Amino acid sequence: MLKLGVVFGGQSSEYSVSLHSVASFLRQIHNEKYDITMIGIDQNGQFYVYDGSIDDIEHDHWIPQATKAAWVHKGIMALDGKNTVKELDCVFPVLHGKNGEDGCVQGLLELMNIHYVGCDVMSSAISMDKEIMHILCDEANIPCADYVCLKANEENPSFEMIQEKISLPWIVKPCNAGSSYGVHKVENKEEFEEACKDAFFYDGRGKILVEKAIEGFEIGCAVMGNEEVFTGSCDEIQISGGIFDFEGKYEMKGAEIICPARIDEETFAKAKALAAKTYKAMNCCGMARVDMFVTPQKEVILNELNTIPGFTATSRYPSMMKEVGIEFGDLIDKLIDLAMQRTISAC
Repeated sequence: MLKLGVVFGGQSSEYSVSLHSVASFLRQIHNEKYDITMIGIDQNGQFYVYDGSIDDIEHDHWIPQATKAAWVHKGIMALDGKNTVKELDCVFPVLHGKNGEDGCVQGLLELMNIHYVGCDVMSSAISMDKEIMHILCDEANIPCADYVCLKANEENPSFEMIQEKISLPWIVKPCNAGSSYGVHKVENKEEFEEACKDAFFYDGRGKILVEKAIEGFEIGCAVMGNEEVFTGSCDEIQISGGIFDFEGKYEMKGAEIICPARIDEETFAKAKALAAKTYKAMNCCGMARVDMFVTPQKEVILNELNTIPGFTATSRYPSMMKEVGIEFGDLIDKLIDLAMQRTISAC
């Protein structure tokens, strides 16, 4: 039986998202196939081994029942006075945002010689940093929105200077965050200044993007694989506001996810091809969700790439894979198989 560690929580602003994701994950996994060790990270970065209920994870009541832990070669050790070591064959990180999908946990697992699900250190880091992603996509001729990167403690172009390069409206967002935290659509200077403050607050590295707002609607495509890339279905986001924000993503307020996307066959094929091309350009392995825009002219333009997409009951990645016949539990099995096929230090 494969010894599987499932990591949740974390220090990012998406801590609560991780708790909901892992609860759905643990309810759907084929438990009979795995010897599961639940590993939590609190908001101060302390690791724990946890063996309580899924409900207590979901409602953030798990820490009082957990035991502090530390990573060791090929496993994790409970700091319980006995220093009990639990060996692990593979880890499934159900983490989002800073220290979770930016290469940090992936690097830790590389050092511990433990297989893990999802992208490696490099592809996680470059996909998380939206400025670096833009630069690499430009090199790979992948269509993206026009943008300017602003950096804390540096002299940045003024509102007027940006406007000379990129016409309004804009999307202002952190370079290193997810779940739409700190993301704003702006149409004037006052909105821009407030949006920049909020975006810098959520960014972990003092960088934010100002992007041209793309006319059209957002779609996504689920991608999976190592050397061979498999694309799931595409979905469509229908929103009533300006952006697909946190409440839209996780509470479905003012938003609806439609799968498959209501686009014609040719545009569907273009979207899947662009998703696969982006996945390869970012050197991804394991899994990713590629988010794109479809314009009124039926152009498909990259928005961003998520290396650990959501795993809640309403999450898009499992839904898009289900649309092509892969149920949630079977999807988890396939992703673990992909992790075990890879050499630990490379995809």
